[in-house]
Amino acid sequence: MILSGKELAARRKVEMAVQVQELERAYGRVPHLAVILLGDDAGSVSYVTGKARNASEVGIRSTTIRKPSTTSEQELLELLDTLNEDTEVDGILVQLPLPPHIDTDKVISRIRVEKDVDGFHPLNVAALWQNTKGLTPCTPRGIIRLLDEAGVEIAGKRAVVVGRSMIVGLPVSKLLLDRNATVTIAHSKTVDLGAVTREADILVVAIGRPKLITADMVKPGAVVIDVGVTRDANNKLSGDVDFTNVEPLVSVITPVPGGVGPMTICCLLENTIDTFLFTHASL
Repeated sequence: MILSGKELAARRKVEMAVQVQELERAYGRVPHLAVILLGDDAGSVSYVTGKARNASEVGIRSTTIRKPSTTSEQELLELLDTLNEDTEVDGILVQLPLPPHIDTDKVISRIRVEKDVDGFHPLNVAALWQNTKGLTPCTPRGIIRLLDEAGVEIAGKRAVVVGRSMIVGLPVSKLLLDRNATVTIAHSKTVDLGAVTREADILVVAIGRPKLITADMVKPGAVVIDVGVTRDANNKLSGDVDFTNVEPLVSVITPVPGGVGPMTICCLLENTIDTFLFTHASL
């Protein structure tokens, strides 16, 4: 099964559109997402444009604030303070990566935790690991939804997650543990990585290295979730998995593009609705 996130995201967006209409009738306005983009990186511009388009499709208000890559860290922090205090802004997202002169951790921590739609704020990270209420990072949340959609049994399975970032690797490992999988976390420097990945019933790869996972590194019949989106030597969009050669061997695989990506944006919109509900519940 080639598991595309497009169909699931499309169905979920129809449901969210109805929900947003109900929220507008109940509260007099729709959820509002503010996205900050520094610089003109083509990939970041494309992502931000896609987020705005998807927000519009479900009726969520989206504002993109573009600043030059030379914007100072202090100016960005002051902008976040303004958005934090704006009662008409429910969710805040700063498009990553940021220019090297800006401390990404400081910026993420400056976003008010209840407006952190990415789920990267330290308190949201803590909530995930402590099993308390918080906003879950969008890509890990989308991965679990995709596995459920495909009817993949998680409990009791051996899962291997290649990648240890706070954006994907570590949070998806926690979500798999919560569903009673046995989880191994590996990374690009793991010695004999293939020996580890061949043990996986569920393999999640989030490294950003084109075709890192080859056919000989995958257990026949495994479920493979490819989170990597990079460009190969020919400037062609590529995932972390050698899709052409791995696909015939496995039971479920996500393509790049069109696999996890649509669900990441879908879960971002869900988090935006959640921040809106949190704001109004506290009034």
